[in-house]
Amino acid sequence: MPRVVMDAQREWIERLECDPIEFLGPERSLLPKLDRVRDCIGRLVAADPADLAFVRNATEGVNAVLRSFPLSTGDEVVITNHGYNACNNAARYAAERCGATVSVAELPFPIKSSTQVIEAIDATLSSKTRLLLIDHVTSPTGLVLPVKELIELAHRRGVRVMVDGAHAPGMVPVDLSDLDPDYYTANHHKWLCGPKTSGFLYVRRDWQHEVRPTTISHGANSPGLGKTTFLAEFNWVGTYDPTPILSMPTAIEFLCGLKEGGLAQLMRDNHALVLAGRQKLLDALGCDLPAPADMLGSLASVPLPAEGVGDGESANRLQRRIFHEHAIEVPIFMLNGTLPCLRISAQVYNSLDQYERLADVLRVCLESKRS
Repeated sequence: MPRVVMDAQREWIERLECDPIEFLGPERSLLPKLDRVRDCIGRLVAADPADLAFVRNATEGVNAVLRSFPLSTGDEVVITNHGYNACNNAARYAAERCGATVSVAELPFPIKSSTQVIEAIDATLSSKTRLLLIDHVTSPTGLVLPVKELIELAHRRGVRVMVDGAHAPGMVPVDLSDLDPDYYTANHHKWLCGPKTSGFLYVRRDWQHEVRPTTISHGANSPGLGKTTFLAEFNWVGTYDPTPILSMPTAIEFLCGLKEGGLAQLMRDNHALVLAGRQKLLDALGCDLPAPADMLGSLASVPLPAEGVGDGESANRLQRRIFHEHAIEVPIFMLNGTLPCLRISAQVYNSLDQYERLADVLRVCLESKRS
């Protein structure tokens, strides 16, 4: 987190602790502060602020929607094999409670084009499907999914769409007015560089009467806590620390000021850097491109040779070795339990020589495992 954002949060904390009753009193002080942040986030993602609630993270946003969704016995929820484990677990839990089922769309990796994603999900949707849960940017593989096309596909089939955009804002452009999802949630602490326990949940106006927060509190019968019941419930989920949320305008202003071309230029530069870094790794491993450039933002995963990393434990050992011996933090994991992968990311503080060093270290480590 940038120092300027940490400083802003400290200032908010000091103001809160000087007079908690005044600061946290929703109608006295807190609501106008939250609404100012809501306006800021709304401009960032092209959404009406009235459709945005705050959550602690994207997992909480997904849970709020899934636990509120009107599933019945025989209904189906569709997820993907690249989905975030926590959110896929939430889908299974919600389905089990209602006698519904969960089907998994198998997205390939390596992958040649976004058409394969559309075809895989189209083949998985059925007459029983009520909800499609997809990632905007997949966490394990860093793929930017064709969410607009997938939303349109699902809507043609009468299926609502929940988009887990945990990694998207700050990495790729997000225009909710254009995407038109039923639900969209994202983190503030990832590519927006905000404090942890801060995120947003967008709910289309049609469905706001259904969606409740995971914690039911005073907002359920205190309309003064928000301009709508939807906002009232999410504005107050019990005593909490709102300073991560209140620090977000500072984080966004900081990011937008890093490059002359603003946030858009920062995202383009990060994209170019992750492509260059990925190529260094592919050259070291002698691998082909695992995904086209237009399906990446500023995350990229690279398959590793199975003879060097054969299971989850060996993946963990390799990750720990690279960290402890070379001070490089990089996720190494088994995709769906079968394909060993390494994932890199690119931010303004990274440089190409760091990926060159990682490639050299990886080559040495894998060669030593073979010998």
